[in-house]
Amino acid sequence: MRRLFALAVMLTGLAGCTIPGFEAPPAAQLGDFSLGHNIVIAPNPHQGPGSREATSDELINAVHGAIEDKLRAYDGDKLYNLGISVDGYSLAEAGVPVVLSPKSVLILHITVWDDAAQTKLNDEAYQMIVIEDVTAKSIFGSGYFSTGDQQLNALADKTALLLEEWLEENNAWFGVEAGATAE
Repeated sequence: MRRLFALAVMLTGLAGCTIPGFEAPPAAQLGDFSLGHNIVIAPNPHQGPGSREATSDELINAVHGAIEDKLRAYDGDKLYNLGISVDGYSLAEAGVPVVLSPKSVLILHITVWDDAAQTKLNDEAYQMIVIEDVTAKSIFGSGYFSTGDQQLNALADKTALLLEEWLEENNAWFGVEAGATAE
């Protein structure tokens, strides 16, 4: 038991380390991308086993808000619309530390539309599975340290970040030439 406690203390200490002067990486290279409609729906989200409750409105508002915050700043010359369906979620409840420390998850399907051309850019909806980050707190189960709203907001923020990365992977949609990198 002492070894387990010592390991937990060590991991907690490491999680608190930061790099002085660290700055966020540059914005993604998204060419002519400008966010048009940001439509998020959750018509019948599946709740995972052992999950806290979340309403469709809570899921929609969290994901919509995080995407607005992350992608609205892009000011390219063309509008692109996002259609996002939140299809499943699990907001971890307190579990048995280390042995059973449930993770929070969102499952989404994403479609990107060129507004002017009125065409879908990805033939099939892209499935994104977002799992909470591993932190000192989540090792023991984020349900012990975070409310359902906090977990949902963290997942929504990570969704927006992963969405931005996925859009950059497909930046040819936005007129970026192969091999171009962010400045």
